[in-house]
Amino acid sequence: MVKFPTPCSTPRPVRCTERTRQFAKDALSGIFGREALEHRYVTLPDEKKSEDAYKNYDLAIMTIAREAPLRICRDADGTLLEMLSGSATLGAAISHVVPATFNGTDPVCPSVSHLTCNFDRVVREGMDSYRQRILARMEDEGLTPAQKTTLASQLNAWEAMKVWHTRYLECLQTSMEQTENPAEKEQYKALYDTLTVVPFSPAKTFRQGVQSIWFTFAFIRLCGNWPGIGRMDLMLEDLYQADLAAGRITEAEARELLAHFFIKGCEWITLIGRGSGDAQHYQNLVLGGVDCEGVDRTGDVTRLILEIVEEFPIADFPIAVRVGAKSPAWITRKMAEVIRHGSGVVAMYNEDLIIDSLVGFGYDIKEARKFANDGCWEVQIPGRTRFIYSPMDLYGMFEREVLHLCDDQRVSYDSFDALYAAFRAGMDRMLDAFHAAADHFFGDSTTGVIDLFEDGCIEKALSYSNGGPVYNVFSPHFGGIPDVANALYAIQKLVYEEKRLSFADFMTVLKHDWEDQEALRLYVRNHYTYYGNDNDAVDAIAAKIIEDYVTDCRIVEKRNDVLRPPGISTFGRQIEWKDARTAAPHGFKKGSVLAGNISPTPSTDHKGATAIIKSACKADYSRLTCGTVLDIRLDPKAVSGEGGITAIEGLLRAFNALGGFFLQVDVVDNSTLLAAQQHPEDYESLAVRVSGWSARFVTLDKNWQDMIIARSMQEM
Repeated sequence: MVKFPTPCSTPRPVRCTERTRQFAKDALSGIFGREALEHRYVTLPDEKKSEDAYKNYDLAIMTIAREAPLRICRDADGTLLEMLSGSATLGAAISHVVPATFNGTDPVCPSVSHLTCNFDRVVREGMDSYRQRILARMEDEGLTPAQKTTLASQLNAWEAMKVWHTRYLECLQTSMEQTENPAEKEQYKALYDTLTVVPFSPAKTFRQGVQSIWFTFAFIRLCGNWPGIGRMDLMLEDLYQADLAAGRITEAEARELLAHFFIKGCEWITLIGRGSGDAQHYQNLVLGGVDCEGVDRTGDVTRLILEIVEEFPIADFPIAVRVGAKSPAWITRKMAEVIRHGSGVVAMYNEDLIIDSLVGFGYDIKEARKFANDGCWEVQIPGRTRFIYSPMDLYGMFEREVLHLCDDQRVSYDSFDALYAAFRAGMDRMLDAFHAAADHFFGDSTTGVIDLFEDGCIEKALSYSNGGPVYNVFSPHFGGIPDVANALYAIQKLVYEEKRLSFADFMTVLKHDWEDQEALRLYVRNHYTYYGNDNDAVDAIAAKIIEDYVTDCRIVEKRNDVLRPPGISTFGRQIEWKDARTAAPHGFKKGSVLAGNISPTPSTDHKGATAIIKSACKADYSRLTCGTVLDIRLDPKAVSGEGGITAIEGLLRAFNALGGFFLQVDVVDNSTLLAAQQHPEDYESLAVRVSGWSARFVTLDKNWQDMIIARSMQEM
């Protein structure tokens, strides 16, 4: 029996067949990803190279479709394993580029991520309808030359997908004819019969629906893009219920099909590189929640998907579950059952708050109810949005421009209010610079494949990058807010209330990185109760920063057809920011890795997970439309048994009740992480939540690993 690791005392459940579990073990070992690295690119003929980027892109996509290796997953004996067809087999796509080159090394062009494609439309309408829409749009005599070129590129992408689809059908046909095993012949026939229908015609059965999503997803990825998938359960629930009622499928059969979706999604695992993790491909799912009419659609497919990620330690599809007032009571328990096994693969959206926030920002209520994410957790309307965000180190600005810790200027502020006013003025300068950059949002990059799967691109005859989607979003994202709050609080206490030293003298201490001031550093570090411990005084500062940020940001909600919803994040950038930061007023030396997202500064929280949630939720996130995330790491011993499930459920429900936005909970202890650093070969499937994604711990470089280890581990 294949076993999969878990940090908690409760074993992972066994629901799928042994054959499927072995398939999962093989996929998680990285054999398919390493195979892809042997075929990184297709090579384009030099004589076809053009000065026209569209011609190069179109040639690349068609050549990929014609020449990319096909993969049908079989075991060592050649026995068919997979229940779904299609694989992204070119290794350069793993590096986020279009995997085609004229010279053997340089990719033709970059690719697209931070979006969720409209897989739902493919399932409902089929890809043949896309060709019809493009051809109909081409008949418009008022098209500009640029629009004609864009539509031609979109049609080329459709034709390339058709070529790739035909190659797979031929491959399956040959395999079916060559096998002498009657049972395997039937398996090939099932694959072939399903693929003759989808994705070019609408899906009529559950199996067709799953295959339609997978094949489309695999093609988009084959061309180098990293798309989120969106609300997969909503796309499939009606097909599943119809099949159940007609006796065409059983729950066990449906679970196996869905499990193969997740297993095949491990095809980019290599276990070779070291960086931000080999599961970071932004292929998120969103589950649960209401439909556009406001009816909750959390259903059997929701449950089946959660059961699959409970059984298999597959971190490649981070899952965000929408939980609101209409959600069934069982959903948080099922989430807790998954969460206790670690990897941080299941997180939670506060559905009601987010829908209200989107409506308040100007979205129609039916559009707002469709929300998903961009491949991490930033909120967008799936299949209708081009999304970019601008990460900015707010805490770094505070050090440089307010405290002047990076220059020789000696500054002083008569009061805490004067200090805060200077900080807010600096924040406004950052926002002014952001809006100036956002005014240049549009460009004319070649994105024909993505154009197909974003509503508006065909209708407008505009590319994804040039205003084609229905919504064009550029979001400012400030990072370091917990540290700004803690720094302000430390200065308030030490300088303005206790008057232990002047503001200018304290800044001199910081400029010298606490040299000869260790006693003072330890006093500041340990005497005050910082953000994350349910201390109203410092939490109020954090809440005010967020309120002022949102207020100032939303002065310009839309300009030049670009929506600008505010967000708060670091996405691990606190690692790269640390070298440009100085010593911190709240007791940290230069080079320290500080807070991520809206989580506490590492090692400053001492009162448990509930206190962290209470601190974070004193801020009002109802106008923070792009969102933010709170990360919590739990001790495996704290989530054992039935009491552990109940405790995690309590955290989830409390977070929503108190007005949180997005919650990520991971379960792993430092002894395991330290052992994995020393013996990575023994922990290849150990996954952790990094930020908007999960990753196998051993594929993180040491800086990222140390950041995960430094996160405080919480008691319940």
